[in-house]
Amino acid sequence: MRARGLALAAAVGLLAATGWCADVPAAEPRKGGGIGFLAGDGGTSSREARESARTALAAERLPDADRQEAERVLRRPTLFRRLPTETFTCDRQLLDFALSKPEVIVDLWRVLGISRLALDPTGPGQWKMSDGWGTEGSLRVLRHDRTPQGGALVLLGRGGYSGPLAPQPLTGTCLVLVRYRETAREADGSARIAMQVDAFLDADGLGLEIVTRSLQGLVCRSSAANLHEICLFMAEFSATADENPAGVARLAPRLSRIDAADRAALVALVQGPEAGSETAADPRVPAKLAARWSQDAEAGGAVPR
Repeated sequence: MRARGLALAAAVGLLAATGWCADVPAAEPRKGGGIGFLAGDGGTSSREARESARTALAAERLPDADRQEAERVLRRPTLFRRLPTETFTCDRQLLDFALSKPEVIVDLWRVLGISRLALDPTGPGQWKMSDGWGTEGSLRVLRHDRTPQGGALVLLGRGGYSGPLAPQPLTGTCLVLVRYRETAREADGSARIAMQVDAFLDADGLGLEIVTRSLQGLVCRSSAANLHEICLFMAEFSATADENPAGVARLAPRLSRIDAADRAALVALVQGPEAGSETAADPRVPAKLAARWSQDAEAGGAVPR
């Protein structure tokens, strides 16, 4: 799956509105593993899943203006999809930080050369985005619930795509519910996380017909593949931060699109309370973090040269 295909999924909103889930180019399936659901994403659009997502989303709990926007999307969505549940190992504090500050992870992708995506804050819990392939839009958090076991995010995205993958410019609004919970603890103390994404898309005008008749399969498969790859990245990032926190901390000054306070928060998070006692920074950390995606980026042109 190449970045241009993922751009279309972001354009219609299924990916953009997951906040930290965006345009990481998916690697090719590897022998004995990889992404086995590319031919069929493994998600569902069933009525039962849609109604359970509506209930869990709880639009009635939102402030009046947000509730009205959410209900407009829920009334007659062009497309609903429950993506396959992803399970991955990640430090809970690091995951919470990534969900609250997705722009930090996106700028890390830029530094590592695995994505063109830009995600710039426009206010608390609000961002504008551009993926470098014809997709632009905005995203905001309507609600973020936290529990000792995990939490839930409700996000509203508005975006458009103009490019070779669609005969006409596509615009639309999406409402996304991201639920995550800790299922177990590994021997090293890191958490095993299960994450589920439910997405409602309301395409505008001609886009409704295009998505419904021609692009639904591409949108669903691209969205599922992207979510899978992003969860893999977070698992790799968490493991690398645990193995060599100094090496990960050295990346922070290169995050030029992030303000100083967030860079400092990332350093404090990965180094922990025992900063200064860790082993020397490993200069191979950036290559290690980008390794899974670098070959795909070179083959698919996802990295700006």
